[in-house]
Amino acid sequence: MFRVTRPLNHNALLAFDMEDGREYLVVGRGVGFGRKPGERVGREGLAGAGDLQLYLLTQQVDGRGTPRELVERIDPAVLDVAEGILEDARATFGAVDPNMLLPLADHLAFAVTRVRDGGALSNPLTEDIRALFPREFETARRGVSELERQLGVTLGDDETGLVALHVHSALDSGHVEQAMQVAQLTRACIDAVERLTGAPIDVSSMDYNRLMTHVKYMVTRIMRDERLSIDVNEMIRSEAPQSYRTAQAVCAEVEVLLGKDVSALEIGYLAMHVARVAGER
Repeated sequence: MFRVTRPLNHNALLAFDMEDGREYLVVGRGVGFGRKPGERVGREGLAGAGDLQLYLLTQQVDGRGTPRELVERIDPAVLDVAEGILEDARATFGAVDPNMLLPLADHLAFAVTRVRDGGALSNPLTEDIRALFPREFETARRGVSELERQLGVTLGDDETGLVALHVHSALDSGHVEQAMQVAQLTRACIDAVERLTGAPIDVSSMDYNRLMTHVKYMVTRIMRDERLSIDVNEMIRSEAPQSYRTAQAVCAEVEVLLGKDVSALEIGYLAMHVARVAGER
């Protein structure tokens, strides 16, 4: 049995669990609708709202503070938008990690404060994030539009890109920092290819998108200590030596940024994609 201590919005409330003697943030579609402080409701009554997520108010959330501290400083409307983004992601992709709710809401709250204070975020990886995670970016864009509708605050594409990283992290139980690393390494690869060719890459080309996708999965393999089994190094070193050297340099940067060894087999496969974009084969 729960005792409602504070309704936050239609989809969230604070409630005291009378069985274990602890207070929780309860999140779920419609869970807070019509609830009053002091009202008692069984777990079944709350579950009637659909899938629930309970956050113990004294538990630390990813170094950001406790749920109670986050709830105190986050506008309930922002929390509602964050829940809506995860619901959108669940409808679009399937299962998502519900533990991403509070970090996402906290990020949105800081973004809203920054804009209201006249600050502007510059995210040089926005276009890379859009290309790497297009569906996540669209999910984030819909959420940012809803935030603008509710609060009258326009965040822009640079913030949308960072929200997209939160969405991506909620899909694979990873961290926003890891998704950012993927985008950074992809940008390093693109920069290296542009230095090689002396010209900007056509971001609308199929070869560009293949390169982006390859780097994304390459970084994922390295993080998971997975290995390729086929060696194309000799062939690509002979056919496209400049692209091979570029791939070597990028893989060296990957090792530094991730703190992990990169299999030599990765160089050849990356060089194949670099060569296509650079027009070397």
